[in-house]
Amino acid sequence: MIPIRDHNPSRCTPYVTYALIAANVLIFIGYWPLFASERALMQFFDEWALIPARVTFTGDYSGLVTSMFLHGGLLHLAGNMLFLWIFGDNLEDRMGHLPYLAFYLATGIAAGVAQVLGGPGSMMPTVGASGAIAGVMGGYLLLFPRARVDVLLIFVVFVQIVTVPAALMLVIWFVFQLLAGLASNPETGGVAYWAHAGGFMAGVVLTLPVFWRLGGPRFWAAHGGVPPNPRARYSFRRTPIPRVRRRR
Repeated sequence: MIPIRDHNPSRCTPYVTYALIAANVLIFIGYWPLFASERALMQFFDEWALIPARVTFTGDYSGLVTSMFLHGGLLHLAGNMLFLWIFGDNLEDRMGHLPYLAFYLATGIAAGVAQVLGGPGSMMPTVGASGAIAGVMGGYLLLFPRARVDVLLIFVVFVQIVTVPAALMLVIWFVFQLLAGLASNPETGGVAYWAHAGGFMAGVVLTLPVFWRLGGPRFWAAHGGVPPNPRARYSFRRTPIPRVRRRR
Protein backbone atom coordinates (compact mmCIF):
# COMPACT_ATOMS: atom_id res chain seq x y z
CA MET A 1 0.00 0.00 0.00
CA ILE A 2 1.73 3.15 -1.24
CA PRO A 3 -0.01 6.47 -0.46
CA ILE A 4 -0.03 8.85 -3.40
CA ARG A 5 -2.12 11.77 -2.02
CA ASP A 6 -4.69 12.71 0.58
CA HIS A 7 -7.96 14.59 0.14
CA ASN A 8 -7.16 17.19 2.78
CA PRO A 9 -5.24 20.28 1.64
CA SER A 10 -3.97 22.46 4.49
CA ARG A 11 -5.30 25.93 5.26
CA CYS A 12 -1.87 27.57 5.51
CA THR A 13 1.26 27.21 3.43
CA PRO A 14 3.35 24.39 5.01
CA TYR A 15 6.65 26.26 4.91
CA VAL A 16 8.43 23.89 7.30
CA THR A 17 7.37 20.80 5.33
CA TYR A 18 8.61 22.44 2.13
CA ALA A 19 11.86 23.43 3.84
CA LEU A 20 12.44 19.90 5.17
CA ILE A 21 11.87 18.42 1.72
CA ALA A 22 14.22 20.99 0.17
CA ALA A 23 16.89 20.35 2.82
CA ASN A 24 16.78 16.60 2.28
CA VAL A 25 16.94 16.95 -1.49
CA LEU A 26 19.77 19.51 -1.46
CA ILE A 27 21.85 17.49 1.01
CA PHE A 28 21.35 14.37 -1.11
CA ILE A 29 22.48 16.25 -4.22
CA GLY A 30 25.51 17.45 -2.28
CA TYR A 31 26.88 13.94 -1.69
CA TRP A 32 25.42 12.34 -4.82
CA PRO A 33 28.91 12.10 -6.47
CA LEU A 34 29.99 9.75 -3.65
CA PHE A 35 27.66 7.04 -5.00
CA ALA A 36 30.25 6.50 -7.74
CA SER A 37 32.59 5.06 -5.08
CA GLU A 38 31.22 2.64 -2.51
CA ARG A 39 34.26 3.21 -0.30
CA ALA A 40 33.85 6.98 -0.32
CA LEU A 41 30.13 6.67 0.38
CA MET A 42 30.72 4.32 3.32
CA GLN A 43 33.33 6.69 4.74
CA PHE A 44 30.82 9.53 4.49
CA PHE A 45 28.11 7.48 6.20
CA ASP A 46 30.60 6.33 8.85
CA GLU A 47 31.04 9.97 9.81
CA TRP A 48 27.47 11.26 9.56
CA ALA A 49 25.06 8.29 9.82
CA LEU A 50 23.63 6.82 13.01
CA ILE A 51 25.76 3.88 14.14
CA PRO A 52 24.11 2.27 17.19
CA ALA A 53 27.34 0.82 18.64
CA ARG A 54 28.92 4.26 18.58
CA VAL A 55 26.03 5.63 20.64
CA THR A 56 26.12 2.67 23.03
CA PHE A 57 29.84 2.46 23.65
CA THR A 58 31.21 5.96 23.03
CA GLY A 59 28.25 8.23 23.80
CA ASP A 60 28.42 9.93 20.40
CA TYR A 61 24.83 11.06 19.83
CA SER A 62 25.38 13.35 16.84
CA GLY A 63 24.20 10.72 14.37
CA LEU A 64 20.72 10.83 15.90
CA VAL A 65 20.26 14.21 14.20
CA THR A 66 22.49 14.12 11.12
CA SER A 67 21.20 10.73 9.94
CA MET A 68 17.73 12.24 9.53
CA PHE A 69 18.92 14.20 6.50
CA LEU A 70 20.76 11.40 4.69
CA HIS A 71 19.42 8.77 2.31
CA GLY A 72 20.82 5.60 0.82
CA GLY A 73 19.55 6.15 -2.72
CA LEU A 74 17.19 8.03 -5.00
CA LEU A 75 14.18 5.77 -4.37
CA HIS A 76 14.80 5.96 -0.62
CA LEU A 77 14.72 9.76 -0.80
CA ALA A 78 11.71 9.89 -3.13
CA GLY A 79 9.63 7.54 -1.00
CA ASN A 80 10.33 9.42 2.22
CA MET A 81 9.62 12.82 0.68
CA LEU A 82 6.34 11.52 -0.76
CA PHE A 83 5.17 10.42 2.69
CA LEU A 84 6.25 13.75 4.20
CA TRP A 85 4.47 15.68 1.43
CA ILE A 86 1.21 13.79 2.00
CA PHE A 87 1.04 13.79 5.79
CA GLY A 88 3.14 16.75 6.89
CA ASP A 89 1.08 19.73 5.77
CA ASN A 90 -2.03 19.05 7.86
CA LEU A 91 0.00 18.38 10.99
CA GLU A 92 1.96 21.60 10.50
CA ASP A 93 -1.37 23.38 9.98
CA ARG A 94 -2.66 22.32 13.41
CA MET A 95 0.61 22.55 15.37
CA GLY A 96 2.06 25.75 13.94
CA HIS A 97 5.33 26.08 12.05
CA LEU A 98 7.95 26.11 14.82
CA PRO A 99 6.22 23.58 17.12
CA TYR A 100 5.88 21.27 14.13
CA LEU A 101 9.61 21.59 13.37
CA ALA A 102 10.44 20.77 17.00
CA PHE A 103 8.04 17.82 16.84
CA TYR A 104 9.66 16.52 13.64
CA LEU A 105 13.16 16.67 15.09
CA ALA A 106 12.06 15.13 18.40
CA THR A 107 10.35 12.17 16.74
CA GLY A 108 13.37 11.66 14.50
CA ILE A 109 15.64 11.50 17.54
CA ALA A 110 13.22 9.15 19.30
CA ALA A 111 13.24 6.92 16.22
CA GLY A 112 17.02 6.80 16.31
CA VAL A 113 16.98 5.87 20.00
CA ALA A 114 14.52 3.06 19.24
CA GLN A 115 16.87 1.75 16.55
CA VAL A 116 19.79 1.83 18.99
CA LEU A 117 17.76 -0.04 21.61
CA GLY A 118 16.78 -2.63 19.00
CA GLY A 119 20.42 -3.36 18.10
CA PRO A 120 22.75 -1.63 20.56
CA GLY A 121 25.87 -3.34 19.24
CA SER A 122 25.19 -2.84 15.55
CA MET A 123 27.96 -1.27 13.48
CA MET A 124 25.66 -0.84 10.48
CA PRO A 125 25.06 2.83 9.54
CA THR A 126 21.42 3.91 9.62
CA VAL A 127 20.27 6.78 7.41
CA GLY A 128 16.96 8.26 6.38
CA ALA A 129 14.18 10.65 7.39
CA SER A 130 11.69 7.80 7.71
CA GLY A 131 11.82 7.70 11.52
CA ALA A 132 10.84 11.36 11.78
CA ILE A 133 8.25 10.94 9.04
CA ALA A 134 6.84 7.93 10.90
CA GLY A 135 6.34 10.35 13.79
CA VAL A 136 4.41 12.66 11.47
CA MET A 137 2.27 9.69 10.44
CA GLY A 138 1.59 8.81 14.08
CA GLY A 139 0.48 12.37 14.78
CA TYR A 140 -1.69 12.36 11.67
CA LEU A 141 -3.37 9.15 12.82
CA LEU A 142 -4.25 10.67 16.19
CA LEU A 143 -5.67 13.92 14.82
CA PHE A 144 -7.23 12.81 11.53
CA PRO A 145 -8.10 9.09 11.66
CA ARG A 146 -10.91 9.37 9.11
CA ALA A 147 -9.09 11.51 6.55
CA ARG A 148 -9.24 9.99 3.08
CA VAL A 149 -6.02 8.84 1.45
CA ASP A 150 -5.54 7.47 -2.06
CA VAL A 151 -3.19 4.49 -2.03
CA LEU A 152 -1.66 2.46 -4.81
CA LEU A 153 -2.50 -1.13 -3.95
CA ILE A 154 -0.06 -3.64 -5.44
CA PHE A 155 -0.55 -7.39 -4.98
CA VAL A 156 1.48 -9.57 -7.35
CA VAL A 157 -0.01 -8.57 -10.75
CA PHE A 158 -3.01 -6.70 -9.31
CA VAL A 159 -2.55 -2.90 -9.32
CA GLN A 160 -5.34 -0.54 -8.29
CA ILE A 161 -5.77 2.94 -6.79
CA VAL A 162 -8.20 2.85 -3.86
CA THR A 163 -9.34 5.47 -1.35
CA VAL A 164 -9.16 4.39 2.29
CA PRO A 165 -9.39 6.05 5.72
CA ALA A 166 -6.01 7.20 6.99
CA ALA A 167 -6.45 5.03 10.09
CA LEU A 168 -6.62 1.85 8.01
CA MET A 169 -3.53 2.62 5.96
CA LEU A 170 -1.47 3.89 8.91
CA VAL A 171 -2.38 1.09 11.33
CA ILE A 172 -1.55 -1.55 8.71
CA TRP A 173 1.77 0.20 8.04
CA PHE A 174 2.63 0.37 11.75
CA VAL A 175 1.74 -3.26 12.44
CA PHE A 176 3.91 -4.33 9.51
CA GLN A 177 6.87 -2.33 10.87
CA LEU A 178 6.40 -3.84 14.32
CA LEU A 179 6.16 -7.42 13.09
CA ALA A 180 9.06 -6.96 10.69
CA GLY A 181 11.14 -5.49 13.50
CA LEU A 182 10.47 -8.53 15.69
CA ALA A 183 11.51 -10.82 12.84
CA SER A 184 14.63 -8.89 11.82
CA ASN A 185 18.13 -8.66 13.22
CA PRO A 186 19.23 -5.01 13.46
CA GLU A 187 22.82 -6.14 14.01
CA THR A 188 23.07 -7.20 10.36
CA GLY A 189 21.55 -4.10 8.78
CA GLY A 190 18.55 -3.85 6.48
CA VAL A 191 15.45 -1.69 6.87
CA ALA A 192 15.34 0.25 10.17
CA TYR A 193 12.01 -1.19 11.29
CA TRP A 194 12.55 -0.26 14.95
CA ALA A 195 13.19 3.35 13.96
CA HIS A 196 9.91 3.36 12.03
CA ALA A 197 7.91 1.82 14.89
CA GLY A 198 9.61 3.98 17.54
CA GLY A 199 9.12 7.18 15.57
CA PHE A 200 5.46 6.36 14.98
CA MET A 201 4.78 5.75 18.69
CA ALA A 202 6.69 8.90 19.63
CA GLY A 203 4.58 10.84 17.14
CA VAL A 204 1.35 9.67 18.76
CA VAL A 205 2.60 10.50 22.26
CA LEU A 206 4.00 13.94 21.33
CA THR A 207 0.77 14.86 19.52
CA LEU A 208 -1.38 14.13 22.59
CA PRO A 209 -0.96 17.67 24.05
CA VAL A 210 -2.13 19.16 20.74
CA PHE A 211 -5.02 16.70 20.59
CA TRP A 212 -6.25 17.63 24.08
CA ARG A 213 -5.71 21.34 23.43
CA LEU A 214 -7.98 21.04 20.40
CA GLY A 215 -10.67 19.37 22.52
CA GLY A 216 -9.74 15.69 22.46
CA PRO A 217 -12.65 13.50 21.30
CA ARG A 218 -14.72 16.66 20.82
CA PHE A 219 -12.28 17.64 18.06
CA TRP A 220 -13.07 14.34 16.30
CA ALA A 221 -16.80 14.82 16.81
CA ALA A 222 -16.74 18.41 15.54
CA HIS A 223 -14.84 17.63 12.35
CA GLY A 224 -15.58 13.95 11.76
CA GLY A 225 -11.98 12.87 12.30
CA VAL A 226 -10.75 14.77 9.23
CA PRO A 227 -8.84 18.07 8.88
CA PRO A 228 -11.24 21.01 9.30
CA ASN A 229 -10.53 22.28 5.78
CA PRO A 230 -12.44 22.13 2.49
CA ARG A 231 -11.99 18.62 1.16
CA ALA A 232 -10.32 18.10 -2.21
CA ARG A 233 -12.25 15.88 -4.57
CA TYR A 234 -10.57 13.79 -7.22
CA SER A 235 -12.16 11.72 -9.93
CA PHE A 236 -10.72 9.12 -12.23
CA ARG A 237 -11.78 9.23 -15.86
CA ARG A 238 -10.80 7.51 -19.04
CA THR A 239 -7.91 8.99 -20.95
CA PRO A 240 -8.91 11.17 -23.95
CA ILE A 241 -6.08 9.63 -25.96
CA PRO A 242 -7.65 7.33 -28.57
CA ARG A 243 -6.52 3.73 -28.74
CA VAL A 244 -4.61 2.84 -31.90
CA ARG A 245 -5.27 -0.67 -33.11
CA ARG A 246 -2.50 -2.68 -34.64
CA ARG A 247 -2.75 -3.10 -38.38
CA ARG A 248 -3.06 -6.63 -39.71
